[in-house]
Amino acid sequence: MWSDWETFSAFCSGICPALFPAIMVLAAPLVGALLMGIDRKITARIQGRIGPPILQPVYDVLKLFAKEPLFLNRLYIFYAWLYLAFMILVVVLLAMGQDILMVLFVHAFATIALILGAMSVRSPYSRIGASRKIMQMVAYEPILILFVVGIYLSTPHPHSFLASAVMKLNQPLLFTLPLLLPAYFAAVVIKMEKSPFDVSSGHHAHQELVRGVTIEYSGPFLALIEIAHFYEVFILFFIMAMFWSTNLWIGAGIALAGFFAQILVDNASPRLTTFWMIRFMWAGPMLLALCNIVWLYGMGRG
Repeated sequence: MWSDWETFSAFCSGICPALFPAIMVLAAPLVGALLMGIDRKITARIQGRIGPPILQPVYDVLKLFAKEPLFLNRLYIFYAWLYLAFMILVVVLLAMGQDILMVLFVHAFATIALILGAMSVRSPYSRIGASRKIMQMVAYEPILILFVVGIYLSTPHPHSFLASAVMKLNQPLLFTLPLLLPAYFAAVVIKMEKSPFDVSSGHHAHQELVRGVTIEYSGPFLALIEIAHFYEVFILFFIMAMFWSTNLWIGAGIALAGFFAQILVDNASPRLTTFWMIRFMWAGPMLLALCNIVWLYGMGRG
């Protein structure tokens, strides 16, 4: 019925200006939880197991909310709420078609809140996870910045950072940013804590630091972290779908292809060291992103 993002958002806005962001805020964690459940199921099948039900992430969050709230200090609870609030704000900004650069900054602030929460307790495992999370940011943030620069150069004169400008492009973003798609995919693998980059906290017990930054969170406070992660999963693949913003279904297909690809990478790769991750990201995906930006300037997009 709706072949592109702009038509769908315009339909919702025609009913009520605040309806589309509200729908996104409510739908994002549900979509993220469903994707995580599918991830667990496929991973289990690859490993020869039956695996949990697809809705297991939702069941886990409900069970966590039912547990007694225990905490070491009030500061790291504040950071858990801040982490969730920033993730919700990212979804709202994207739904309103706001500045992609601001989206990048707010998303970075969310990660920093998680790091500060891990640093606010005395657990050595939590602090090790936090330090590795910082190294992950060093690895992928430059690529995300170049991605935003590529979006700016891909929009017609006068160039714009607005997400709404991407939705109004006459041709898919993939045509002008073909090399930035695999670079962005590598950043997504890090953000999803997938092998070979699951160095700060793992979702599977195949490394020495299983929970890392979230090891001291429990009960309802861990539930907040999990819900924020649902939002983050949605955000990562929503942005991937923007590579084909001219058609809703093709964009969703690209996002789903990226989703299944990162599951395969996770199950086919061993975990490697933090410094190898940085060397790989700066030598591979970073080079692809820079080549794409130089190519855009050569086309006279600058």
